[in-house]
Amino acid sequence: MRIVIVGAGAVGSYLAARLSSEGQDVVVIESDERHAARLQERVDALVIVGNGASPSSLEEAGIRKADLLIAVSNSDGANALACHTARTMGVRRTIARVEDQELRSGLQGLGVDVVIDPGEMAAREIIGLVGHSGVTDLVEFARGQLVLVGGLVRKSSPMVGKTLMELRAASKWEWVVAAVVRQGHTIVARGDTIIREHDHVLLMTTSSNLDRAIEFMGMHQQPVRRAVVVGATRLAELTADHLLEEGVDVVMIDQDGDRCRSLAEKHDRVLVLNADPTDPDVLEELGLNGKDAVIGLTGWDHINAMTCMVGKALGASTTVARFNRISYVGLLGGTGIDAAVSARLAAANAILRFVRRGRIHSVATFKDTDAEAIEIEVAAESAAVGKLLRELDFKSEAVVGGIHREGDVIVPHGGTEILARDRLILFTLPSAIHDVEQMFAD
Repeated sequence: MRIVIVGAGAVGSYLAARLSSEGQDVVVIESDERHAARLQERVDALVIVGNGASPSSLEEAGIRKADLLIAVSNSDGANALACHTARTMGVRRTIARVEDQELRSGLQGLGVDVVIDPGEMAAREIIGLVGHSGVTDLVEFARGQLVLVGGLVRKSSPMVGKTLMELRAASKWEWVVAAVVRQGHTIVARGDTIIREHDHVLLMTTSSNLDRAIEFMGMHQQPVRRAVVVGATRLAELTADHLLEEGVDVVMIDQDGDRCRSLAEKHDRVLVLNADPTDPDVLEELGLNGKDAVIGLTGWDHINAMTCMVGKALGASTTVARFNRISYVGLLGGTGIDAAVSARLAAANAILRFVRRGRIHSVATFKDTDAEAIEIEVAAESAAVGKLLRELDFKSEAVVGGIHREGDVIVPHGGTEILARDRLILFTLPSAIHDVEQMFAD
């Protein structure tokens, strides 16, 4: 598939690296020469310096032969115009990153097939994490009947020091460990995999067993009654709105007086404090306890990290930090930061789902591994139909964590038979994605 990406910012660079690593034919158009040069050094893709909405730049990128244009620059208008121009030149499908709500209406008439709002997606992810202390990932599949939960295994967990085979033999409920991320290395789990303290484990189970899964990894759930949101960014405002809808009291802190006045005018149900969020006295005066969450959503990673660490030390049950640098996420163990969110990963999930549409119904990516979880439908004529899971050769690069079959869900084992039109939830490394798709195709 030939994919043209407009914009080499955080989202565009991430997608270029991800898709090119899977063997896709990727071309990136970036107006900033320095950004373009840096990306060219890092990815196996053609990077063009130019205007993504310009017919000449799109022509140079081979837009007439492209299957998809992804416009993810920092300008909503430029993204919409790039999609419109590309559509007139013959591209088949288009995706635009657009955050302006007014601009979003009517975009389909301009040739935009899918509109992505990273901030809104990240805000919804935060809401899912609040109240689950220690949970780093929470992704639903099979219409919410199956859930993939991620977290750093704590010393108190019964998993520590045991193989997955031993743990499954002693377990009275159904689960599958899809993967273990250890010191930046992703291990597709097998029966002889030994779990260690501080491993980042991704575990699939039914939604009814979510509480058990969280406790299994040594974590706990705690209802949150108050959330302290640090920052006056758009993401902070979106998150505050969702928290209020969930019945959570919200306090917002920012050190810019003008932004605080604007927040107070727009959010009459929010307590707005004009203060330095990095000053421990500010959080201490709030009297944080086990029913509070601290959420760092400024534009600065170090401020988000610091406020979360201070909040945890002062008694907050849950801390969530926004990170622009995804490389920081793997260093969270023992820091007091329970979970990290990234708008670019939220956007990537939605875009990858569109790229893989067809028999793939859902896609999820994660913060400290380049592997992904996909929900794929087994074609009626697939060679996998009628085989047992243990008979499928994934070459240690993929594992089936769940099956959605005619409205029911199954947490599988090696003796589970694959049937036509099953929806399999697989955790797979990038190198195996093409083979996995082919395995379950006609």
